[in-house]
Amino acid sequence: MHGPAILCRSLSIATRTDRYGNRWQYHSRSDHHSKVACWGVVFDLLRTNTLLRRHVQEGVVAFGINHEMRDFVHDRKKNLDLVLCTPSGAPGGRPAGAGTLVELAREYDILLNEAEAAELKGLPVLTRAPVGSVLIALEAKACMTAHQRALPRLYDELNSSHLTVHGSSDQAIAAGFTMVNIAGRYLSPDLNKRNRAREPEWSVHRQPRDAQLAVDKIRQLPKRSKPGDTGYDALAIVVVDCVNDGSPVRLIEAAPSPRPGEIYHYAAMIDRLSHTYSTRFGDL
Repeated sequence: MHGPAILCRSLSIATRTDRYGNRWQYHSRSDHHSKVACWGVVFDLLRTNTLLRRHVQEGVVAFGINHEMRDFVHDRKKNLDLVLCTPSGAPGGRPAGAGTLVELAREYDILLNEAEAAELKGLPVLTRAPVGSVLIALEAKACMTAHQRALPRLYDELNSSHLTVHGSSDQAIAAGFTMVNIAGRYLSPDLNKRNRAREPEWSVHRQPRDAQLAVDKIRQLPKRSKPGDTGYDALAIVVVDCVNDGSPVRLIEAAPSPRPGEIYHYAAMIDRLSHTYSTRFGDL
């Protein structure tokens, strides 16, 4: 699976610029990390699922960005980072911006190695279109600093996502991707707006305790095995070491990262998404 490596490689380059001219690898006010993570999930799913590739080739599946889903039961709404969908027949034409998954990679400053680029080139062209029926809704969140204080909001945001998705369409697949930072110190954009160059203020973490707290909280999110139940259809936890000072972002595979075979491991999430898609949408 390539998604986590692509995410770390792409976040190793400072591409986000704040109002003071500072360039950051990760910025909490930007959704760049979420977009890159969701792009990687779609890439890996296309690579591994023959049915999805056929649906894309036939033009019956497209993608949408920042799609608003509304819970029919409670009338709440939420914008999802990226969705796989059937194209809408409503007038309005193609949305502005990147029109294919390949163009989206350039728009998001996604860095692929030669092997990944070759695989992407060999896949059917996934195009952007007005969203009809949502098939897979992707939500990506990160816990990078102040872990314990951030956990209630992180949990609430992730929990509201699957509730909104399934409140809109019980057949839709709700997938969650979470990134947890295990770096011992961190350069926060919020604390280093004017002073980054001369007197940087470092946030110090108690690791691996802080990362473990975040991982344990994410594991509490509800999961479901069939339509009609409440929870995520698939959920992944990825642990990274991101100091946010320009040094490379490293993917961490040791504890507290989920181990291969565990349901929260990224590869297990892709496998579950692939199986659920093939079972649920075989007659699309």
